[in-house]
Amino acid sequence: MDMLITFFSENLLMIYVLLLAVFLGFEVISKVPTVLHTPLMSGANAISGVVIIGAILLIRQAESTDYLALTLGFIGIILGMINVVGGHAVTNRMLEMFKKKPAK
Repeated sequence: MDMLITFFSENLLMIYVLLLAVFLGFEVISKVPTVLHTPLMSGANAISGVVIIGAILLIRQAESTDYLALTLGFIGIILGMINVVGGHAVTNRMLEMFKKKPAK
């Protein structure tokens, strides 16, 4: 329990930034009109790519006994990849709507 209290006291500023980012992200995304959601999702794939690179760096720099950092890095990679693949599929589907139909 002392380790948990020490972790929170040492990283309090980062925890505040994370909570603010989550709240701000939720507020911004909830205000986006439906028409703009798919183009913004394709733009968010770049952000997910940065998350994946950050998670890889986290795993690479973590000690082999630091299970928290390794677990968070692994979760970051998995969630980032799900977002990238899903966003890619949705973007391709959206772009298919704008292609001309072949003449019969």
